[in-house]
Amino acid sequence: MPAPRAGSTTGPVWPARISARLPGWTRALAADLAPDLAEDIGSRRWCRGMVTLLALIGLALAFWPDLSALEAAPASRIDAAAARELRAQGLSGARAAVPSGPALAPHPALRRVASVAERPEIARTTELPAGDSPGDSLGRLFQRAGVSASDAARATDLIAATVPLARLAPGTRVDLVLGPRPAPGQPRRLERAALRARIDLALTVSRAGAGLVLERQPIPVDTTPLRIRGVVGSSLYRSARAAGAPPSAIQEYLAALDSHLSLEGDIAAEDRFDLVFAYRQAATGESEAGELLYAGLERAGPQGPRPVLELLRWGRDGGFYSAESLSRPSYVQTGPGLMMPVNGHVTSLYGQRFHPILGYTRMHAGVDFGAAWGAPIMATAEGVVSYAGFHGGHGNYVRLEHGGGLGTGYGHMSRIAVAPGQRVRAGDVIGFVGSTGLSTGPHLHYEMYRNGQTVDPLGMRFAAVTRQVDPRELGAFRARLAQLKALQPGALLAAGARTVSRLALR
Repeated sequence: MPAPRAGSTTGPVWPARISARLPGWTRALAADLAPDLAEDIGSRRWCRGMVTLLALIGLALAFWPDLSALEAAPASRIDAAAARELRAQGLSGARAAVPSGPALAPHPALRRVASVAERPEIARTTELPAGDSPGDSLGRLFQRAGVSASDAARATDLIAATVPLARLAPGTRVDLVLGPRPAPGQPRRLERAALRARIDLALTVSRAGAGLVLERQPIPVDTTPLRIRGVVGSSLYRSARAAGAPPSAIQEYLAALDSHLSLEGDIAAEDRFDLVFAYRQAATGESEAGELLYAGLERAGPQGPRPVLELLRWGRDGGFYSAESLSRPSYVQTGPGLMMPVNGHVTSLYGQRFHPILGYTRMHAGVDFGAAWGAPIMATAEGVVSYAGFHGGHGNYVRLEHGGGLGTGYGHMSRIAVAPGQRVRAGDVIGFVGSTGLSTGPHLHYEMYRNGQTVDPLGMRFAAVTRQVDPRELGAFRARLAQLKALQPGALLAAGARTVSRLALR
């Protein structure tokens, strides 16, 4: 190839002349098919590069791999009999409309028979479920076990005639023996049903001829009071449970205390709880916690622990009383006049008295009614609320004006339910019993005013005085209280009854 002449440029002139003499496919290969797409945008050279890019993308997509599952060849060939066997034993049998689970495929020699012989008797054990109607639950229990409807109804009636079905606790175990069927496809006859109705009574329903009879089996039960003591700590309930008291006794204990003091503000962590409940143990070994008999609370002092509350279950109503509440008079309304402001008993009368907090004798310008914390306080007559709010030593206080110069006041409330200017009628709730202000416990301080001066609210025109118990009953009360307080704490627990639980029904 001759060298370029002098004065000529060395640009792409001579390569273009050479490529012009080459064949067409060679010229295509020599063309710039992948130029920089960031240069000469929109030119023929740029469009040629874009075509090249799209062609490469399409080529890559054409060779994209297939992600479908590949099935490997089986290790051994499965014939029709083996496939049927595997289908009967595998979980996939449900999709193939055959029984699933570890069942063998039927042999071709098997034949369907008209009936199969059954056992003459079947023994079953079941438990009484929780339900709204214990009678219906017991009847359904028998029928679910396979008992005929007539035998289930008869057995339920026999048990209900002896023990109210409502007292059968959920979870009561029932042992059943079912006899033969009267006819194919019919429910079985009830031969025997045994259950523990109470800790002291077992019942057995058995067949006698064509009917059913009930047999009562009384069980001796020893009832001994059990005393539990301990420190309140951060939680009274958890501390009592840790000491061995059952939940039912703790709930009764808290309810008894709640009627005399505030569980939130009047009990300190260093106080000591003291409770006595009935512990019942059957001759067959079952045990259960009975009702609470005594509820006490002690507080540490400079001269040792002193009782804050000593409550004993007493009387036909089963309520908790202290010796002080039994020995004081009780006031009830008789004849026309104002109604009583709260359902409670008088703890302090109108007149001079020694103030338990201030420590000196001064005029007590009202009457104190002991009542449960949160008990409703009612207006004693129709009137208008002249004051409702905090009032010094009265705490949360409500004042009513009834007209004619007569007014009433209600102090130490836990919560006020009325507002100043509101008109109320006799019996309307104006607040709730509490222990705010100068107060040693939950009670209502009730005052009455005539022409701005306090008067005795318990005038004979408003209330009469009665006595709750006679001296002989008070003596019996104190003797029983001393008997329970003389018990050694945890004596039964130390003897081996480590857990006081619900009756284990058998």
